[in-house]
Amino acid sequence: MMAEVAVAMPLLLAGEQGLFHFPSVEEVRLQPISRTENETGWPFSVDAGVLACVWSGGQKVVTFLENRPADLEDDQTFQPRHVIVTTDPLQLTIGNMADRDLFRPAASVEERIRLVAPFAVLGQRLCDQPAGAHVGHGEL
Repeated sequence: MMAEVAVAMPLLLAGEQGLFHFPSVEEVRLQPISRTENETGWPFSVDAGVLACVWSGGQKVVTFLENRPADLEDDQTFQPRHVIVTTDPLQLTIGNMADRDLFRPAASVEERIRLVAPFAVLGQRLCDQPAGAHVGHGEL
């Protein structure tokens, strides 16, 4: 007789991956975004960048990456700063400590959440796009 062995599998919710999931190129979504001249609710300290949907810790995470400065020489290396774009106060503050200066100054966490919330929604829409989809300016 063979004994049955129960194997504990991690519980994954819909839309999640394992903690150490390494995404393929098809799973990453990128969308250039920029501040318009009359935009008062722009939460970032730079006027343009890339909104990205990437996998981190088994879940899709929306981030904002700064663009390479135009005045930087081609042979100079550039490590873009990035911040998590979320309405979760813990991730928004603690998770962004390294590059928090990529956000424009805010009087409180509540104000920063109010400024970031529309971009978090845009990022989630970006995450929902099928692989290979091209989203034009203003289509999110």
